[in-house]
Amino acid sequence: MASAVNKSIEAQRRKTLPEIDWADITRPGCYVEEASGDLYRIPKEVFANRNSSLMVRESRGASRLRLLSDDPLLSSLKARIICAQNNIVANF
Repeated sequence: MASAVNKSIEAQRRKTLPEIDWADITRPGCYVEEASGDLYRIPKEVFANRNSSLMVRESRGASRLRLLSDDPLLSSLKARIICAQNNIVANF
């Protein structure tokens, strides 16, 4: 007799969200700051001019961003779901 396997309890392989430093952001998208849970929508216009000052952040502390989506217009609900799936407490 074959053993029954419940697939819902089997280990699942999930991709982790890419970790990016502020200085290394090179593409538009939706990013979440891991520590604070703040959401950042970075449009393509930020990258239209390499010397653009559209994106400036100053802080004494280190900050780790996670890329949620390449789409800066990702809905807040979808962004919250992705955060929950990756154990990030959303603050938006």
